Amino acid sequence: MAHLVETMAFVREEPWHGLGNRLSANQPIETWITEAGMDWSINDSPVLFNVANDGLHIRTHADSKVLYRSDTMAPLSVVSNRYQVVQPEDVLHFYKDLVEAGGFELETAGVLKGGKKLWALARTGQETLLKGGDRVKAYLLLATSCDGTLCTTAQFTSVRVVCNNTLQMAVADNSGAVKVPHSTKFDPKAVKEALGIGLSAWDGFIANIKDLANRPVTGLEATQYFSDVLDEQVLDLEGGPTSRAMQQVTALYSGAGMGSLLPGARGTAWGLLNAVTEFVDHQRRARSQDYRLDSAWFGQGAQLKQKALDNALKLIA
Repeated sequence: MAHLVETMAFVREEPWHGLGNRLSANQPIETWITEAGMDWSINDSPVLFNVANDGLHIRTHADSKVLYRSDTMAPLSVVSNRYQVVQPEDVLHFYKDLVEAGGFELETAGVLKGGKKLWALARTGQETLLKGGDRVKAYLLLATSCDGTLCTTAQFTSVRVVCNNTLQMAVADNSGAVKVPHSTKFDPKAVKEALGIGLSAWDGFIANIKDLANRPVTGLEATQYFSDVLDEQVLDLEGGPTSRAMQQVTALYSGAGMGSLLPGARGTAWGLLNAVTEFVDHQRRARSQDYRLDSAWFGQGAQLKQKALDNALKLIA
């Protein structure tokens, strides 16, 4: 089966079953562009079509254009002429001043779906330690698409080190994300200002997860939480979980999950949340690991994790 992850570069641990090129730390942006497979551009051409069956009568569609790769000439999508493209190298250059200032470090970058989606993830240098040595680090993800499936999105993401679970940071009305539609030109400076590069939301986010780690939950509350998040009935006729997904998250919470027996996770709301994030990031049925990555960051998996966070925060409201 073909991989969704066409090319990728990373430092430290292999993220997804050996996919990608390993780099040593502190490489320049230009090296990342090459090793992440982003050393090409998105070009465009008019849409042409044949209006007759008995010969060539070529016409153009004035309101649309074809986007294609400069290196392989492979078509990427058909979009309106108003569509504003973000080039592959722009994704990595977004981090250039942040890395040079010393606080950020690129960790992964890559190309999904043949170039239709592009992303880079950088460590911000911010982290916290929960009970039992449960370390959580803050990252900044920038992702874009050229097929209309994703706005150019910059968002703060937390990573729980013990299991590599990822979760978009959100505090009250601050989603931790800035989304730029492709009808608008991408302005890196404006996005950084809107994000608040000082990670002003980090302290609030950490306060929330510490409260989750200090919030004990009963067995009934745990069952109800998973039922609400998965939108499933609580019990079947025999009194057991009703689906494979329910069984998996219950098992992950009850001790099978990575870090589920740490003091801050065992029997707590933090443990409930991490059971769902581990399920989405590592266990949920998917065609391949890279399909799972796409879903966990940008698709249904991301939506499920957001729902899990929202429901967990209700337990400490």
